[in-house]
Amino acid sequence: MNDQIPPTLSVSLARGLLSRRTLMIGAAGLGVTTLAACGSKGRSPSASGGTSASAKSAQDMSGSEKLVNWSNWPEYIDVDDKTQKRPTLEAFTKQTGIKVNYTEDYNDNDEFYAKVRPLLAAGNDTGRDVWCSTDWMVARLIRQGYVQKLDLANIPNHGNVEDSLKNVEFDPGRVYSLPWQSGFAGIAYNPKATGGKKIESVDQLLTDPSLKGKVTLLSEMRDSVGLVMLAMGKDITKFTDADFNAAIDEIKKAKDAGQLRGFTGNEYTKPLAAGDIAACIAWTGDVVQLQAENPSLGYVLPQTGCTLWSDNFVIPAMAKHKKNAETLINYYYDPKVMAQVVDYVNYIAPVKGAKEVLVKEDPSVAKNQLIFPDPQTLSRAHVFRGLTPAEETKYSAKWAELTAS
Repeated sequence: MNDQIPPTLSVSLARGLLSRRTLMIGAAGLGVTTLAACGSKGRSPSASGGTSASAKSAQDMSGSEKLVNWSNWPEYIDVDDKTQKRPTLEAFTKQTGIKVNYTEDYNDNDEFYAKVRPLLAAGNDTGRDVWCSTDWMVARLIRQGYVQKLDLANIPNHGNVEDSLKNVEFDPGRVYSLPWQSGFAGIAYNPKATGGKKIESVDQLLTDPSLKGKVTLLSEMRDSVGLVMLAMGKDITKFTDADFNAAIDEIKKAKDAGQLRGFTGNEYTKPLAAGDIAACIAWTGDVVQLQAENPSLGYVLPQTGCTLWSDNFVIPAMAKHKKNAETLINYYYDPKVMAQVVDYVNYIAPVKGAKEVLVKEDPSVAKNQLIFPDPQTLSRAHVFRGLTPAEETKYSAKWAELTAS
């Protein structure tokens, strides 16, 4: 299998990441063959989290109010490039009569958590009925009692969830969550800045003298530390304190040697495109968008592997329109609807049948390993294991110290 992104597989794309997502907007992109990870660093709160909000019930106004409030990451849903409207949302409202207040205010897991936690801890409504959190944040929300169990009777399409995403460590059996999109991280490089050299390993990033001062790692702990641990032969699904510390030491050596330009969110995109950054750990969505204008940019899946993440629908405690939120989730678990979304955002479809729809409607997307990875591609993907509250606090503190300028 060729790990280089094939520049000839052209697909539509207008999607980015801020913190793992970018606010840059692109309307076209290129297919890829990749793999990866996700997470957002930050100080962990106590496990108790105050009052268990989910133990309190809010009046479900779904019957009386045809409304659902959905918070999501920027540029993470299909958009009509001409009208700037969101076709699937408009179709949902037409089909159900339920209006969707769709807000792109989820810019970072910890930042969003800081906004809603005081309300949840006090047992108050957050003003949101559903949002999409990354795996490890879902684990925290479940642990603290801040999200509600899904009533699967209202989500009959839940059976369409891809088998690989059904039983996850943080939510066995998908009782509290269902995946919205999944994605990858890997190594990006600009051939003009590397002298034509391919950068295909974490070892090159950390030690190749020709890259000195032109390498960035992600400020997301689970991405950067996860890739380094994998390169060291560690199993990130069951690593120890010693494994984590060894990876931190390797990154510190590179930093102290001047190998690293710094640690970034997705602000690496413009410097990478310009050649100021020669190589970096990068998220696929960002690089695919950059390749729309600069197909020469390289992106590879290290032979040592990378980690896989998902963003997941959850319904917060005290949500006023829980049934409407479940109706919304069910709608997006229709393969035809999810196919429309992934055809635009180009992330991994969590819904069975979406690929078959796109085989007919957009074959280039259906063949794209980034969106519909085959077993060989997925075999290199590993999920950064869940952390205990104590580990999260300890590891985040070490990472914060390392990444401080």
